[in-house]
Amino acid sequence: MKSLHDMSERPAPATVSLDRLFELAEVLGAMMQRGMAEKGLTTARAGVLWALFHGGPVTQRALATQLGVTPRNVTGLLDALQEDGLVVREAHPTDRRATLVSLTDDGRSVTSALRGGRDDLAAVLFADVPADRLATFTTILGQVTERLRAVGIDGSD
Repeated sequence: MKSLHDMSERPAPATVSLDRLFELAEVLGAMMQRGMAEKGLTTARAGVLWALFHGGPVTQRALATQLGVTPRNVTGLLDALQEDGLVVREAHPTDRRATLVSLTDDGRSVTSALRGGRDDLAAVLFADVPADRLATFTTILGQVTERLRAVGIDGSD
């Protein structure tokens, strides 16, 4: 029979895996913060740029919905990004009540640089991982992420 001392020294494999995920999240989060700070961005502002980079021009209201923030919050984010010359707001071509938001050339450059940094990091991290193991790793990360979303841990419910 195992003593309590033995059990406390050998956590279950799932617990060890979760501890590794927490460690990974901390390291990646710190790296992301540094990378964004070097470009003068906060996480929220980078999220706006990333959404525009992938989705193209969009109305402020649709952008707020996509990001899961209030229209007032997205207005503040856009004010700062526009002041930095990274986004532009223009009248919507077919809806005079709406404002269309898009990236400027500088905004595209900043976002492209962020994507390039991400791609470079992925190449370094996974360079020697066989394709089948990387596919398994990716599948498992997807399952874990979906389970977290299903229980509402990410706050998206």
